[in-house]
Amino acid sequence: MAGSLSGPAETTRFAPSPTGQLHLGHAYAALFAEAAAAPERGGRLLVRIEDIDAGRCRPEFIAGILEDLRWLGLRFAE
Repeated sequence: MAGSLSGPAETTRFAPSPTGQLHLGHAYAALFAEAAAAPERGGRLLVRIEDIDAGRCRPEFIAGILEDLRWLGLRFAE
C-alpha cells in the first residue's frame, strides 16, 4: 500500500470473475487496490472482468459488480 503513502502514482488492478455477486472479500480487495493506486496523486485503478469461466459468468453479474463498486465510491477505468 506504499502508493497511498508516498512516492509516484501507481496503477493497480481489480479483476473479479462475474460468477456471482460482489462479496465482502471482493469489496475489501477493490478498496485496498484503489487506496494503493492513490488517485489523488494521479494513480488509477483498473477493473478487468475475468470471464474465463464461460459456464458460470453472467452479464447481470458484471453489471451488478460494476454497480456495487460505484456504490462503494470507487473511481476506476474499465
